[in-house]
Amino acid sequence: MAAETVTSTDRLRRARFAVAAVFCVHGAVTGSFATRIPWIQEHAGVSAGQLGLALAFPALGASLAMPLAGAIGHRFGARTALRGLLALWTLSLTLPSIAPNIWGLCGALFVYGATAGMSDVAMNALGVETENRLGKSIMSSLHGMWSVGALIGSAAGTVVAHLGGDARLHHLVAALLLTALGLLFCQGVLDVRSTPDEEAPPRFALPPRSALVIGAIGFCAVFAEGASLDWSAVYLRDALGSSAGLAAASTTAFALTMAVARLAGDRVVDRFGAVRTVRVGGVAATVGGLMVVFAPHAAVAMAGFGLIGLGIAVVVPLAFAAAGRSGPNPSQAIAGVATITYTSGLIAPSAIGGIADATSLVVSFGLVTLLTLGLVAGAGVLRTAGRQTASTPAADGARAKASGPVGG
Repeated sequence: MAAETVTSTDRLRRARFAVAAVFCVHGAVTGSFATRIPWIQEHAGVSAGQLGLALAFPALGASLAMPLAGAIGHRFGARTALRGLLALWTLSLTLPSIAPNIWGLCGALFVYGATAGMSDVAMNALGVETENRLGKSIMSSLHGMWSVGALIGSAAGTVVAHLGGDARLHHLVAALLLTALGLLFCQGVLDVRSTPDEEAPPRFALPPRSALVIGAIGFCAVFAEGASLDWSAVYLRDALGSSAGLAAASTTAFALTMAVARLAGDRVVDRFGAVRTVRVGGVAATVGGLMVVFAPHAAVAMAGFGLIGLGIAVVVPLAFAAAGRSGPNPSQAIAGVATITYTSGLIAPSAIGGIADATSLVVSFGLVTLLTLGLVAGAGVLRTAGRQTASTPAADGARAKASGPVGG
């Protein structure tokens, strides 16, 4: 009996590290792509306006394809589905750099976004399942590992770009390496399978009501994240007259704050709970937003952006975790939350720009501040059914009946 418990515990620990590595690989693809956007724009011969149009296609592809992830997981099992979808995502990295024109770039980015979204849903569903079986919070650190992967991918891409490397070769090598690593890491994740009598989820379905409510919290956080990442440097330059170097440093500082807070967030969530953590985070982000809006000089604004990053860092991981425990079909609920958050990330940069054109950037970040205040008011929707307890042989048996057979 004791030996079985040790084996089960060790298996869950390996599964946790494996799914964390998958998150890191997923993030590395995004980081690798983002650093070569200028090269891709030049190669495809597109204007700034055309590039803006093309960059809307990843979110469009993701939003349309994410509902398919649940049906794929039901048919093939969680591990096989993740392995295939992650490989499609890593290999899709090669497509944008070979696009010859605006139409090819839009098509490549649509596929890029679709595979990103489906693999995102699959890995988050497995992350939630692993968290439930461990009986402690891990979703924040999983998303922190995604941020680490994005930083690694962007650092490598920056070096290659600095050396004048061709993005087609860069992305081919990166895609092959990340595909191999992804396939290797997928071997260690849990293999959750549907029971023979379990009804298959629909290929396309509207998000359940629970996902809409939880997704609203994620929408507020992702809007603040997208606005801060894309506009913090511009804000410091235009609203406060900062130098280009200092303005760029504010964006880097914001991204690092997010990554560190997510890596450390699980301990905070386990100690204080999801609802209290998000409420306190919402207060911190709101204070940060006020500091940005009323900043007399750059240092105050940079500190404000840091507080925004700190306050919103764990919201999206907790929203995915709550969605995965909110109903009988975790993948469908997670896909719903993911669709809402992707939509928020799509509209945030343009909304901030539109408001700034009509009024000012200060007013734009006033809206961001109101949305972070919404985290304080709406945090209660993350109060879902409690996690399953840590693994024991008896609990494993009960969970196997509830969620289907699990591979080792």
